[in-house]
Amino acid sequence: MENNNILNLKNLNIYYGKFRAVKNINLNVQKNKITAFIGPSGCGKSTVLRSINRMNDLIEGTKTEGEVIFQNKNIYNSGFDAISLRKQIGMVFQKPNPFPKSIAENITWGARINGYKGNMEELVEKSLKGAALWDEVKDKLKENALRLSGGQQQRLCIARTIAVQPEIILMDEPASALDPVATLKIEDLMKTLSKNYTIIIVTHNMQQASRISDYTAFLMTDENRSGYLVEYNKTSTIFINPKNKKTEDYISGRFG
Repeated sequence: MENNNILNLKNLNIYYGKFRAVKNINLNVQKNKITAFIGPSGCGKSTVLRSINRMNDLIEGTKTEGEVIFQNKNIYNSGFDAISLRKQIGMVFQKPNPFPKSIAENITWGARINGYKGNMEELVEKSLKGAALWDEVKDKLKENALRLSGGQQQRLCIARTIAVQPEIILMDEPASALDPVATLKIEDLMKTLSKNYTIIIVTHNMQQASRISDYTAFLMTDENRSGYLVEYNKTSTIFINPKNKKTEDYISGRFG
């Protein structure tokens, strides 16, 4: 595996109360690549994803053990600034969640609270172009973002995320609520964005994972319902020549 790591998960254990949701996750995420987390429902994919920018902190009763190393620092060290972390590691959720503001204000809001001093109009245009949305909305930037279609709203959320110039973009099933045409636009966009950003996506869609990702991590649950990493490798290896029989069974549809 390439040694161009931007993120290292080491012995990661996450608990909801006394329940260990994921156990002993170890993997390295490659810079400017798309990494997909796959596996059956309840195996901890989204829990691991949220641990990468400490979104699990917002869930009462959550405890995290182990390390998530970003920029040579463990983000779970005492005193680490989680708010600053989320500027560098942005997140796009399953359901589009634009603010009930204008299209332009959706882009500028995050930039403003993060102290952006540049030209806001240029930032809006650059971000919307980066999310492949500019040509569709350039004449209606003052309109309410909630008037956009679902696929457009999701691309607006991606534009809002890249406006603050993160290094990593986390995506939790970003196309699951979209129609096939909008889904393909999101997938094409992800491929383009990976030239400048590292992307980690949770998906239940095996075809999507095989189409868009460079690396794939397969998780499943043990007898105690704790999620664990079965196999992690280049996507081509996972889908064509997996090392683990459980991976082969899942990919081929024998379970899950």
